[in-house]
Formats: sequence, structure tokens, C-alpha cells
Amino acid sequence: MTEKRNIHELIVKEEPHLHEILDPEQVSKFKELTNELRDTWTKKQMFRTKTEMEFSVLNDAKYPTNAAKYWQCVREQNTHMENLMQLSFDARTNDIEIKQKQKELDEEKDLLKKELIQVEIDQKIYSKASMQLVAAHRMREVTEWSNFKKIYNDGTFDDKNVDTHQLLSYKKIMKNRKNTLTPGSSQPEVFNVLGQMQTIERVEEERNTAIGHEKKAQISETPKPTYGKQE
Repeated sequence: MTEKRNIHELIVKEEPHLHEILDPEQVSKFKELTNELRDTWTKKQMFRTKTEMEFSVLNDAKYPTNAAKYWQCVREQNTHMENLMQLSFDARTNDIEIKQKQKELDEEKDLLKKELIQVEIDQKIYSKASMQLVAAHRMREVTEWSNFKKIYNDGTFDDKNVDTHQLLSYKKIMKNRKNTLTPGSSQPEVFNVLGQMQTIERVEEERNTAIGHEKKAQISETPKPTYGKQE
């Protein structure tokens, strides 16, 4: 089985053609760096690390509750899952195109056209390796977000309906933003923060009032107990 995400052979194969764009000494240096370049290509950072996920994405100021963190994990995981699926479709298409080009190469008689077709095949093989690398990192994020979901889903909130937690979470978020306001804050920034805080407090009061009315209605509709002999 061919090793996935291995571009060493592609790099070696392309070395002779580098003479067209590099000086001889630069080509020699490239050859010396072949193994290092393959290692660099393989381990380069793609997407976010676990540390960046936790401290850059799921920071306490932006997502102050476990519920807010959990539902952001859901969004992030879904994004990478959808991109992974689309990447799979693209990879399948690329594989078919490689087969088509290989067939063209076998049937072509003109030497220059054969060279062009071979270049296209090499490009698509490189694209396949790149897709495999991206896919591996997409899957890594899918897995990491799954782990974070388990960490933050502590059983204290509704993990079926995203709307349930949002009023409380947004209230804490806006309090955090309000605390960052200074005399130098711009009028639009202050207006935005205070406006959202007022809206949250109004919605919160309306919901609490509605819940109170609902409870009173339930009590009034409850049949009153009867005592003594009934006709």
C-alpha cells in the first residue's frame, strides 16, 4: 500500500526540472534539503492546535459558560466534518481525473502532448498528497472538538437545543465586554454593549414574567379537592 501524504518521490522526480527555474547551485542545495523539505511539508501547522482551540477559540471571555463552550465545539466540529466530506468528494474526482489522464497518455502519440499530460498527472498526484494531508488535519480537529465536547458537557445544561443556554451565556459575555469599556471607548462601541445588555435584561424579564403567568395558570386549572359525601 502506498504511504499517504508522502511527497518524497514527487520532490525527487521534480528535481531535474528545477534547472529550468533555479541556478545549478540552488538545485544542488534543494537536493540536499529534500528529506528536510519533506519533513517540513508533513509537519507544518494546518488549522489550529489543541492549545489554540482552547485558549484562542474557547476563551472564557467569549464563551463564559460550559454550555457556550460546548455549543461552539459543536459548530467547529461540524465545520470540519463538512469540509472533510467535501474533500473526500474532491479526492475521488481527482483520482478519476488521474486515470483519465493516464489513459490519454497511453493513447497519445505526439511527444509534446505526452509531456504536457505527464505534467498534469504529476500535478494531480501532488494535489492528492495535499488532500490527504488536509484530510488528516481535518480529522484531527474533528477528534479534538469531540474531546472538548465531552469535557464541557457536564450535565448542567440542555445539550439538545442550542437556544436554551444562550440568554445566560450572552448576558455573561456582555458583562465581560462592559467591563472592558473605558472613557476612551468609542460611542458606537459603548452604544452597542449597553444596548445589548438592556435587550438581554428586557428579554430575561419578559421570559420570567411569562413563566410566572404560566405557573399561575397551571395552579388555577388544577381541580380543587372535594370533601364529604358527593351526590
